[in-house]
Amino acid sequence: MYTKDGEQYYVVDAHIALWDARPENQRNVHGKQFIDCFYDYHRNLSPESEVWGYEEYLYQGGERLMRDVFADGIVDHAVFQPARLAEFYHRGFGQTEEAFALAQAHPDELTYNHYWDPRDGENGLDALRAAAERMHLTGVKLYTADWHGESRGWKLTDPMALRYLELSQELGIRNIHVHKGPTIRPLDRDAFDVADVDHVATDFPDLTFVVEHCGLPRLEDFCWIATQEPNVVAGLAVAIPFIHTRPRYFAQIMGELLYWLGEDRILFSSDYALWTPKWLVEKFVDFQIPEDMSPEYAPITVAQKKKVLGLNAARLYDLPVPEHLRLPEADETETGPREPAAADLASV
Repeated sequence: MYTKDGEQYYVVDAHIALWDARPENQRNVHGKQFIDCFYDYHRNLSPESEVWGYEEYLYQGGERLMRDVFADGIVDHAVFQPARLAEFYHRGFGQTEEAFALAQAHPDELTYNHYWDPRDGENGLDALRAAAERMHLTGVKLYTADWHGESRGWKLTDPMALRYLELSQELGIRNIHVHKGPTIRPLDRDAFDVADVDHVATDFPDLTFVVEHCGLPRLEDFCWIATQEPNVVAGLAVAIPFIHTRPRYFAQIMGELLYWLGEDRILFSSDYALWTPKWLVEKFVDFQIPEDMSPEYAPITVAQKKKVLGLNAARLYDLPVPEHLRLPEADETETGPREPAAADLASV
């Protein structure tokens, strides 16, 4: 729980990972390219005091994660969003068994989401059934630009992907997190395009599609899709560190998301260990839309910040929020997704 100026915040970090990018796990040069790109994001968008050494960035382990995210990181609950990247790493990038074991050891603090890839075919469907039963999955993280043999990406609208979505729905895996954001070397930028979200969000209204990184650099495309699809949610991973290096750009991102999606469909995410959550939470609580941008974007209220920082994710994952950390009933009433007409399109 984080407290500032008499206000208490229930914080859910909706996107963390436990990875192993050490040289002995790298299958090829692409494994090094990938983690080097991550490290460039880390050191270029972090305050100087928060920059890690390169060697410690390659692997953190569960003990350090618990310290960085919870003991020092003022997070109440966090959700693992793993990336497999089996073409780049011998044991995969996201450490499935280690992360799952950590979540089992700390169920009040951690939720483990798994992954699937439609290019695994029928065997992958069987594996998803087994994983859902063993891990009690309520969410998955999808990486549409991941490489698989000769394939360098896939779409949510691929016939086999639709079968995986159908099975996810059948198994109660209702939160579908999809990386739709900046590319990472050596992955292909276009394989992260947001367009396919529109189709599946329409066809699977009982699933929630969390678009990680809110579609950056395709924010406008994402917002036009999300305002029409009530089951599409924005994840702030990668977007929120701009609060430090380019606060006006971050103000634009938040202003657009609040305008098009509303306050109930935006999730705080540190993307640990790309960044640690503490400084991001602190800066977000203190953040406000610059005065000269206020004619276009409304100020961000304390209630909106509480929803973004944790209450929205708690609702998606049925997390028990202590009563004293909830909003008053009037503020918690879900306004639901805004109809296009409510987005003031007529005045544009």
